[in-house]
Amino acid sequence: MEKVTKFQERFNECLRFSDIKQTELARAANVSKQCISDYKRGKSVPSIDTLFLLCKFLDVSADYLLGLED
Repeated sequence: MEKVTKFQERFNECLRFSDIKQTELARAANVSKQCISDYKRGKSVPSIDTLFLLCKFLDVSADYLLGLED
């Protein structure tokens, strides 16, 4: 059984409750759509620079996405 990280859980939650498409998010974060898919599946995590762009675009804090605050 694969362990779900807090980042993966929160990232998927943000995508689920928004109207943002993966392609749109990938473009805003300067990564490929495959990277977004990998983040969703827990296969990888974003760099700090990409995390910053994801947070800005999703309008959430890095602390929230990383599970440091609710």
